[in-house]
Amino acid sequence: MAKAFFRLQKFLRRTQFLLFFLTAAYLMAGSLLLLQRTRLVLQQGSRGTPSNQPLPVPEEMSRGGIIDPRSLQSPGPRLLVHMDALQEPALEQRHGPHWLTSRNSELRQLRRRWFHRLTSDQEPLQIAGFKAMRHTAEHKGTYMGCFTHDSRERTLKGAVFYDLRKMTVTHCQEACAERAYSYSGLAYGAECYCGNTLPAAAAKPEECNIECKGEKGSVCGGVNRLSVYSVEELRAAARRGRNVIYRGCFRAPENLTDTFPASLIQPNLTVEMCSEFCSKKEFPLAVIRGQECYCGFPTRRFPLREGTDGLRCSATRNASSAAGGEHCLVYQTPVQDTRCTDRKFLTTKSKVFVALSSFPGAGNTWARHLIEHATGYYTGSYYFDGALYNKGFKGEKDHWRSRRTICVKTHESGKTEIEMFDSAILLIRNPYKSLMAEFNRKYAGHLGYATDRNWKSKEWPDFVNSYASWWASHVLEWLKYGKRLLIVHYEDLKQSLIPKLKEMVEFLNVTVTEERLLCVENNRDGNFKRSGAKQKNFEPFTQEMKDLINRYILTVDEALRGRNFSGLPREYVPR
Repeated sequence: MAKAFFRLQKFLRRTQFLLFFLTAAYLMAGSLLLLQRTRLVLQQGSRGTPSNQPLPVPEEMSRGGIIDPRSLQSPGPRLLVHMDALQEPALEQRHGPHWLTSRNSELRQLRRRWFHRLTSDQEPLQIAGFKAMRHTAEHKGTYMGCFTHDSRERTLKGAVFYDLRKMTVTHCQEACAERAYSYSGLAYGAECYCGNTLPAAAAKPEECNIECKGEKGSVCGGVNRLSVYSVEELRAAARRGRNVIYRGCFRAPENLTDTFPASLIQPNLTVEMCSEFCSKKEFPLAVIRGQECYCGFPTRRFPLREGTDGLRCSATRNASSAAGGEHCLVYQTPVQDTRCTDRKFLTTKSKVFVALSSFPGAGNTWARHLIEHATGYYTGSYYFDGALYNKGFKGEKDHWRSRRTICVKTHESGKTEIEMFDSAILLIRNPYKSLMAEFNRKYAGHLGYATDRNWKSKEWPDFVNSYASWWASHVLEWLKYGKRLLIVHYEDLKQSLIPKLKEMVEFLNVTVTEERLLCVENNRDGNFKRSGAKQKNFEPFTQEMKDLINRYILTVDEALRGRNFSGLPREYVPR
């Protein structure tokens, strides 16, 4: 009897376990099936999204959209959106402030995925370029040894480059050679310094012990230590591609010898001779007057703001005997003006929390470059852009609410996000230019251009229809909820750099010298300016797009004037 009872008990235990396993498998299979059906229903129903619900995220937008770090904790479905879902039923109510404000909340999901393309699509391209560079020119310079590195009193005072992910010895060598320097030095595994004079204090070889961030097995300096290479043999090859930029014809100062620290008198002087001489002396300007060559920086006595007719310098251009003349030719050498390149975090937390707000494509990165070099302090970011961080915007990695940066970049325009800031610089750019710049960034990164195929695809009309309203609502909501605003138009900043930059610096409550501002003007482009303007053989904006954008422009212009700000520049409309 006991044996039979024991067998029955054993059988029931096995059956219980089997039933539990089958129940769990059934629930898992049902959950997977439910999720799959839900996804299909959502995709099929995306065209009929009610206007009072949050706008679904277009898949093509999500590939180039903002990713807020907090959104990764609760990802939502990515749905396909038809153009009809972006239209409002009441045509006469569109484009007004009330409609744009409600529209702004619908686009919030798009904004929070804005950097997705940057962290995914561009990475393979950058890595591919890096691999090609490694194979073409590996360690061509001569290693000079390990030297001490003082960030305050640098010996290699020329150009400074950062690449906190892909720095290699070759990359640093070629960058310095292209800018006419004789030596390249690497520190901290990711920082590159250039100059024409070897550091005075040598260090022990084993103190240069940090591996290059982009090249395993190679040493890129150490903590306060430089791995220095001579790149003389690379300069001849790099000379062909070296940029010497013509700045214009200017009235010569009264005493050129007092104005410029270095000079050379050379029969049959050429631009190349003068530029090479000034580059070796580590000066960014080469000034030619007849057979005389002068080297220096833009200063109060020679600010390079008012050029004259180039014909007045024609004699000098032809290297004739124009010595003692009233005008001179000015060229920008490959050497970087380093009087304003030193930057740091705020030593104490800022009492005023300042935003640098703009619509994407409005020049926010360029404005950050100008502010950082003018004030000497890093700017922060509401997001994290690895490409910017790797190129020297160290505030990218600092928490945006740390208050250790002079201001914080943001593209957000919700009431909550705006009211977190005590004040803001609101950067506004022509929407036509902003839309094209953001579309280029979305498909080709910070420095590239979208292809003609991209412009002619259906994604471009969808992009304009969605982002044009965001351009307007961004300004309207900052005007509505911003506590203290400084309105800066991108076009005014570009045309009158020093006066506008002074306004921005004063708004940030920072005092800067005239020399530093002139240095900023001399380095005005930074590293994230697209080279030239790629001309398209067609007009990307249809008449329907123009009508839509122009209505938004008029709405924003009226709102600005209603808040006693100057209206939008005339060039914004009509197009």
